[in-house]
Amino acid sequence: MSDTVILHPDDDVAVALRDLADGEYVRISASGKETEVKVSGDVPRGHKLAIGPIPQGRHVRKFGYSIGLSQTDIPAGGWIHSHNLRTGLGGLLDYRYEPADPVAAQPKGLTFLGYERDNGEVGIRNEIWILNTVGCINKTCELLAKMASNRFGNRGIDGVYHFAHPFGCSQLGDDLGHTRQLLASLAEHGNAAGVLIVGLGCENNQIDGMKELLGGDNDRIRYLKAQEEDDELETGMRLLEELIDYAERFSRKPISLSKLKLGLKCGGSDGFSGITANPLVGRMADALTAEGGMALLTEVPEMFGAETILMNRAENEEVFGKVVELVNDFKQYFIRHGQEIYENPSPGNKAGGITTLEEKSLGCTQKGGHASVTDVLPYGVRATKPGLNLIQGPGNDLVSVTALAAAGAHIVLFTTGRGTPFGGPVPTVKLSTNSELARKKKHWIDFDAGKLLNGTGMDMLAVELMDYVIALSSGVERTNGEQNGFREIAIFKDGVIL
Repeated sequence: MSDTVILHPDDDVAVALRDLADGEYVRISASGKETEVKVSGDVPRGHKLAIGPIPQGRHVRKFGYSIGLSQTDIPAGGWIHSHNLRTGLGGLLDYRYEPADPVAAQPKGLTFLGYERDNGEVGIRNEIWILNTVGCINKTCELLAKMASNRFGNRGIDGVYHFAHPFGCSQLGDDLGHTRQLLASLAEHGNAAGVLIVGLGCENNQIDGMKELLGGDNDRIRYLKAQEEDDELETGMRLLEELIDYAERFSRKPISLSKLKLGLKCGGSDGFSGITANPLVGRMADALTAEGGMALLTEVPEMFGAETILMNRAENEEVFGKVVELVNDFKQYFIRHGQEIYENPSPGNKAGGITTLEEKSLGCTQKGGHASVTDVLPYGVRATKPGLNLIQGPGNDLVSVTALAAAGAHIVLFTTGRGTPFGGPVPTVKLSTNSELARKKKHWIDFDAGKLLNGTGMDMLAVELMDYVIALSSGVERTNGEQNGFREIAIFKDGVIL
């Protein structure tokens, strides 16, 4: 195994594949030539060292792009991190559309066994969801889900689930609109054969507003106002039984992969994220969009510094304009709250070897593969256009995974170098960037992308991941999060609460 890896011929840095000690000599392969470099300062695994001398004030390149400016003279073999590298980003930017040639994968006509809904939606699970309009009745809905699971758990469904949240009361303006839109989009998700929407009765987020977005009672949606019932639990159980009767009508059938929607997310990234798991997920995005499916990418603040790559992959100038607006609106969000636009990466990212936001973003955007960007969607809105869609949302793991599910993602591919146990409202696949994490956290990690550092080729592992995704979509596999019952949502907030 090599000591280091260089990701692009123009790079100034190599990534350490093991802990490197001060004073030892390591092999560096650059531009077809192999040399030895003396390590200057201990370099932790996943961190960067200079291939050659780097003068103070120069842009330092990784992935073929600048990841920041050197703050001191850095010797060959020197450890490059927060002590001697700073972001080169600052303020709002002007952008020009310079379309790149898309790299299209070839379709293979793949299928999975899924559920075809009466409204044309597709699901990979046959579940009943309980969504509350307001946080005051979280425990009522939780009790309904538990009672229904106990009473109807052996029926032809994959479970009854409730997703708690604290909002819906005392919200105003955009915040109220965001909460209502997100819940309505979740209610339309194909993984839910039936949905019970429960309100209290006095909240700002009234059930009547949800009905405006979703329509009234129908075969797959029921509404319950708790304050209007003598016994809301008894009424809720009756409505849930009606929904389960309806859900039992569905059975799995072969469905084209063009109907599948994949969410793309990373969290707890490390120095290997942009080398292993993120490029692997990018392969999945390319393969799915080639089939006519949708890949959904969010985490807008983690596009900063790499946004032009996505902008120039816009399929036309109209979409380019939407990407520019998406990025600049999120920068204005930081400015409005008096926060530094480029205050990132997180402490865990830095410990894993990521130094600047542009370095994190260049790794993060690799999850989107190479396909054209076909649409840009506001927060909480469902995706309808095949191809790579960009979704408005922050980097926060729970908030962004919820936004991906609301946009329609059947599965979220979540890459991580440090690990996390949470699960979103849809199957959330944890892909480890390194094999050590996969071995340590077998009850968290579903797929080991670290094999790419141990001799497994990208083509072979991409086929293995596609097979896993199809098995997961067909109900043959369950994620660790599903098996552990880890399912939750988080709603974006940016406003006043009364």
